[in-house]
Parts: sequence; structure tokens; C-alpha cells
Amino acid sequence: MEIKGCVAVVTGGASGLGEATVRDLKEKEAKVAILDIDAERSDSIISELGEDVIFCHTDVTDAKSVEAAIDKMVDAFGAIHIAVNCAGAGPSERVVGKDGSPMPIENFNKIVQLNLIGTMNVIRLAAAEMIKNSGNADGEKGVIINTASIAAFEGQIGQAAYSASKAGVVGMTLPIAREFADYGIRIVTIAPGLFLTPLAETLPQKVLYVLTNSVPFPKRLGKPYEYAQLVRQIIENPMLNGATIRLDGAIRMGAR
Repeated sequence: MEIKGCVAVVTGGASGLGEATVRDLKEKEAKVAILDIDAERSDSIISELGEDVIFCHTDVTDAKSVEAAIDKMVDAFGAIHIAVNCAGAGPSERVVGKDGSPMPIENFNKIVQLNLIGTMNVIRLAAAEMIKNSGNADGEKGVIINTASIAAFEGQIGQAAYSASKAGVVGMTLPIAREFADYGIRIVTIAPGLFLTPLAETLPQKVLYVLTNSVPFPKRLGKPYEYAQLVRQIIENPMLNGATIRLDGAIRMGAR
């Protein structure tokens, strides 16, 4: 799919991987809607990027919030061709704490709701709009890109909720691709490794040094624009479908 002239929605578009994606898509002349809860940061990005970028205050775990956001962007831009799911979080918590207390099940549910249910919320509503599009020469009407994590495959101690939620994103990619094939909609998941996001930048230098040296090559943390670059390549390459692509510099995480 050619990006120029397309309409894209990016959840978590106000920071990190999502922000880099918003900037890259805008540079390629797409119209972009930022779905995020951070209005101040979103407004700052919009003021910098100019027209054809809008903000929709969105809680991806809330169906009505996502519905309202999708309605707003369709009203503004007339269609949806690209959806990129970057909203998510992954605080560490053991199933049974060192003091012997069990994890509150609400904490597990919160992460699953955000990372997995939130992703599905956007997929189902964006796809319903994409089906209305006219297909290109291949009959392609839309592209959906999700964000999982290498924790879906090598979750560490304390990542039970995060790993489960991201494994769910990986697990639903192929069946959705098979279903959406009838509509001309592709879906691909990216599983990033260690990236230099705003959250990572708050870590102590010693921790960053250890993380950096754990990546085989290139021996550094990923840069958000490299995630955005892969998003662009997925959109533009029609044979990428139903797959999960690791973007991790060949790292394989240990237990801790």
C-alpha cells in the first residue's frame, strides 16, 4: 500500500514508538490521528507537524472511547487505511511476592485489558471502517500493525501479566489475517526488543549499560525511528501478512 494520501490511526502516538510512527507517516504524506490519553504532549506534536494530524483523547480499554475516536477521525479524514497499535504498558510484578503475598488479580487484569483487549478494541473498529474502502490493484483495503514484545516468547520473572498479554497479541495475528483476507486487509505484529523509549531513558546509566551490552548486534538499544521504519516497510510490502516480526538485534532474554 502506498502511504501517501492514506489515513492512519496510531494508538499511544504521543510518545516513544508511537510518536516515531506518527512522525514517519506524516513525513510520507499520510493523514494521522493520534489516539492517546496525553493531550498536552499530543497537542505539542500536532503544533510541530501541522495540518493533517489530529488528536483523539482515547482510553483503548474503553470500547465507547475507542468508538468515539474512530468516529472523530473518520469525520475528519473520511476513511481509515492504516492502524498501528502502540498503546501499552508492562510494570513488573511477581505472581507471589517475596513477602508471600499473591499478586492482586486486578493488577494482572489491568495489563491484559490495556495490552490485549485494547489492541483488539482498535482492530475490530478500524477493520470495520477499512472494509468500506476501495481496494488497490491487489484488492488491498487496509493494513493493521500491532505491537507485541520479545517478552511474548522469553518473559522474565515478574512479567507474567505483560508476557501473557503480548503473547495474546501474537496468538491472534494469524487467525485475524486469515479472516481479514476476504476483505483485503493485512495484519502484522512487531515484537520489539530493548528500545530507547522515554521510559528507558529514566533508567540509571548502569542499568542502561547492562541492557545495551546484552544485545548481540548492533550493541545498543533500538531507536524508535527503527520501529517506525519497519511499520513503513510492512505497509508498503503487500506480501507481509499474518506474521510476527522480531525487531531485537538477536537478543534472547534470560530469566531475570
